Amino acid sequence: MDCDLAVPEGRVVKGIEFKQIKYAGVPWELAEKYYKDGADEIVFLDITASSDRRGTMVDVIKKTAESVFVPLTVGGGIGSLSDARRVFSSGADKVSINTAALENSNLINEISEAYGRQACVVAIDAKRRYEGLAGRITVTTPQGACWFECSSHGGRTFTGIDALAWAKEADVRGAGDILLTSMDRDGTKDGFDIELTKAVAERVRIPVIASGGVGNPGHMLEVFQKTGAQAALAASIFHYNEYSILDVKKYLKKNGIHVRI
Repeated sequence: MDCDLAVPEGRVVKGIEFKQIKYAGVPWELAEKYYKDGADEIVFLDITASSDRRGTMVDVIKKTAESVFVPLTVGGGIGSLSDARRVFSSGADKVSINTAALENSNLINEISEAYGRQACVVAIDAKRRYEGLAGRITVTTPQGACWFECSSHGGRTFTGIDALAWAKEADVRGAGDILLTSMDRDGTKDGFDIELTKAVAERVRIPVIASGGVGNPGHMLEVFQKTGAQAALAASIFHYNEYSILDVKKYLKKNGIHVRI
């Protein structure tokens, strides 16, 4: 299970649909808590780094790596192979790239070739679009046919890039995982975007990490049962102590999902 730690200015925050940001805690303290509670992986996403053109918060990574001994994925402000090298040297096991990869897709190849594809996560922040379907990969949903548009810079810029086509390209270029966030569901606690997650998982050969919308353990069960996602990321339900990681894992195991406890 992945725990989303979004870290502008060294604070953990959580928003709704990439807006309405509120404070949630201290990054290394929450990371250590989640590690001790049984998280399988911790994901740091510095959600303002690309927007403000800052580098990723190396000091926070170093402090976290001293006490957290599960894989640590770090994203935000990684714009080059040298940026990735600095993050790996600070204690990260994987880097997550979004804005820089959209602007320079060769960066996926470069990181994958230098560190192995298992170390390169491509994050996709996707939003539903019900207009302009011509030439897009469309998905049928209960709300009608739509396509999914990639955003960059922490959701502040829309790129016109089709998320399903981009996921396929990222796979071909050497990404090891797709961290797939639904902008429509982010922070809503209404459950994952099943149609989005299913559509991406069907089109790539690599693991898809579902993100955005978890409100209860049933939402995690649903995304595993109805899509090809191999991992699910949650933030709010853990940040605000609504459920523990162990609670969720026991629920999933009881319902036939293989998890480590």
